[in-house]
Order: sequence, then structure tokens, then C-alpha cells
Amino acid sequence: MTVDLLLGLQWGDEGKGKIVDVLTSNYDIIARFQGGPNAGHTLEFDGIKHVLRTIPSGIFHKNSVNIIGNGVVIDPVVFQKEIEGLEKFNLDIKSKLIISRKAHLILPTHRLLDAASEASKGKAKIGSTLKGIGPTYMDKTGRNGLRVGDIELEDFKDRYRALADKHEAMIAFYDVNIQYNLAELEKEFFEAIEELKKLDFIDSEEYMHQAQKAGKSILCEGAQGSLLDVDFGTYPFVTSSNTTAAGACTGLGIAPNKIKEVYGIFKAYVTRVGSGPFPTELFDEVGATMARVGNEFGSVTGRQRRCGWLDLVALKYAVQVNGVTQLMMMKGDVLSGFETLKVCTEYNYKGQNISHFPYNIEPENVTPVYKEFKGWKQDLTGLTTYDQLPVELKEYIEFIEKEIEVPIKIVSVGPDRKQTITK
Repeated sequence: MTVDLLLGLQWGDEGKGKIVDVLTSNYDIIARFQGGPNAGHTLEFDGIKHVLRTIPSGIFHKNSVNIIGNGVVIDPVVFQKEIEGLEKFNLDIKSKLIISRKAHLILPTHRLLDAASEASKGKAKIGSTLKGIGPTYMDKTGRNGLRVGDIELEDFKDRYRALADKHEAMIAFYDVNIQYNLAELEKEFFEAIEELKKLDFIDSEEYMHQAQKAGKSILCEGAQGSLLDVDFGTYPFVTSSNTTAAGACTGLGIAPNKIKEVYGIFKAYVTRVGSGPFPTELFDEVGATMARVGNEFGSVTGRQRRCGWLDLVALKYAVQVNGVTQLMMMKGDVLSGFETLKVCTEYNYKGQNISHFPYNIEPENVTPVYKEFKGWKQDLTGLTTYDQLPVELKEYIEFIEKEIEVPIKIVSVGPDRKQTITK
């Protein structure tokens, strides 16, 4: 029996979907433990690109069971469309996908609240994806939310109406101009609820406990990245849940002492979507080239990602908080062609060099201190073994390992599942 975790160590978009897909054949159960449908996992194989929003990345492997845990928030409308998009692949969704009764539901009015709140902030907006995720987690912690298990109750529609009416009063309070037809949105919502009912709902913490007793191997996958964690991320420019290793315990009901390997995924550079501080961000042609070559556009939102050099101060912090045991470096191929690469090894924080991640990394307080590396020209996308990698890239990898004190076990050199080098 093993319970392993797979986590992103930056601001999301690190390539978790691909690595889960690569690893899935080793596990009986793939379980998603937090986040909502703003967090797209992109998988690419057999020449087809797949974007998953809520469904775990093991859905394409015939032998794995996929669990949506209690820490996830589900939009039934988005979820229904996601399932419809998978129908052409002849997947046995009904037997391969199960949902925790304790997972919270995103209502149409949650999305409207999200839009009203963001519009009211003007220039101070946090860069919400407007999917209703933040307001849903607010209702969860405020003990107002509706959960998947409530769908099975006779008075579900009454409970829905009470919460939706409360939301409408809150929307009016924001006093912003938001146009919507709630009756139309609700019709779509309740049709999607009927489709959701066709899947099996479980008491996921009991299911996970029994699976562990039976010796099943489990891979827990998060969404977003560690620097977006509501506690340890760059608050307030964060998501509404715990994206770090601790979130797997609370989001699935797994005891901390059952966790074995913690796989940490990071890009060979750094990206960020939306607002918030980003010490190594590039505003020049180098950053634009990274975005273009790396196809740095959100898999769900389509938003262009900000790009910058690798930040070892932030990476070391994420490794410490998560207890990472193995590292996986993504998009090494994107750095091919640059004459010089830079890596941030310290911050100059208020005039003093520091190597830890401080409370505030706003640009007025933090300036990155860089170490330079020689680049390489070689196209990596066709390489299959570590020995084939250019010596400059090997030096880059070995420096990171030495600084972080955790081995890099996988180097990704392209989006396809086959473009994965094991070290």
C-alpha cells in the first residue's frame, strides 16, 4: 500500500496533468484533493490534446479508479460538459469516476458573486477566473454551502433556493452593473444536477481507508501550485484552498503518516497568471520568447501567462513546506536557444541578501540576485535518455539539485507523454 502526492511547486501550470498521466499506470486510484474547474490539467498523447478541469488525470487509463475528493468544489454545468467532451473516447466514466458526498457545489449565483466582487475592486482586483470558486469556498468555511450529498435529500431544491436568494441580496449590495438571467442559468444547473446523479457518490474518507487496508496504491493530485496556497502562497493573490501537501490530508481524509513519496513539479523557468508579485518576471523579448515557445496560455482560461527566470528561493520554500522527496522538471525544451540562462539564488530584501522566502515579495522590497548559466542550442524534443541531454542542461539540473537538496528524477522535453526522460 502506498499513498503518494503530486504537487505543483510554483504558481500553477507546471504540467501536473502530464506527469499524473505518465505515472498513472503505477497506481490503482487517482484522487483529486482540492480546487475547482479553473484549474485545467492538459494531457497530450496520440496527437490529441486533452484538457481536464475537475476530473482526475487518470481517467484515460482503463485500470484506474478516479476520485473527486471532499476538498474539491464542483460546478455541475462545467462537469457535465467535461464528461460530454470525453464521450467520443469510449471511456467507461460510470465505473471509473466516483465523487465524495462532502465535495461542495458551485451554484450559478456563486459565479455571479465572483464577478460582482471582482468588478467592485477596480484596479485592486486579484485576477479571479470568475468561475465562482472563491465564493463557494467562502460558503464552505461560513457553513452555508451545499454539498454533493445534499443532492440526495428531498429538500435539495429548497436548500438551493435559500442560498441562491442570499447570494442575490449580496450581489445587489456590491452595486455593480452585472447583467444575468438567473432563471436560464438555473435551468442549465438543474439539468446538470440530473446528469451528476448518474455517477456514484461515496463517503470518500471511508473508501480511501478501505482501499489502503486492501493494499491499493493511491496517487493524490492537487490543482494550481504551492505559491497559490491560501496560507503559504503570495496572499491575497492566491486561490481559496490549500494546494500544499497538507491539503491532501484534509481534502481526502488521508492521515499524514500514510503519505510516502511527495512528487514536486516545477518548470525550468517560472510563469504566473493574473495579478500578484513575481520577482523574476521578464518584460523583455526573452520573456516574450518563453511565452511563445512554451505556449504559455491557460488551458482553461486562455489567459497569457507572465514568464520569468527560475526562482530557487521560492522553489526551496515550496519544497520545504511540502516535504518534497522527488523533483520533476518540466519544459526543459523551452529554454533551448537562449545564449544565457539566469537563476535567482537569493533576494535582496530591503537592502540585505536573504535566501529564504519572506512575508512580502512586492517589487519595492525584493530584487532577485542571479547566477548565470551558459545556454544550449540543441532541440531536446526528440531525446529519450538523460545521457543525450546537452552538457549545459545537465549542469543546470545538477546546480538546482545541489541548491534544493532534492533529486530531479524526471525531465520533460515536450508535451507528449513519450517526451519524458527518467534520470
